[in-house]
Amino acid sequence: MLRNFLCVAMAIGLFSLPFEGQAQSNDPAWLDTVREQAAEMEACEVTYFLNINETELGGKRLYEARIQCADGRMFDASRIEPLTEFEFRACEVQVC
Repeated sequence: MLRNFLCVAMAIGLFSLPFEGQAQSNDPAWLDTVREQAAEMEACEVTYFLNINETELGGKRLYEARIQCADGRMFDASRIEPLTEFEFRACEVQVC
């Protein structure tokens, strides 16, 4: 009887552990929006973010991040509230 109880308790414990696919991102929610919009607007699968910045500008929230795509392209993404869509500018080689 005790053995059956322990087996059931262990099974319940295993099923209550979070699966890797259920893990939540530690990133701010607006970075998820950048990721989604980059996929839609630039066909970019974001692999990582650089220079993440969230500041106040003239009483409005400004969101900025540089993104790296899986294919090697990079974009600067920015948005000022109340706008909902990010603006993407390709990072290209600059000659001075």
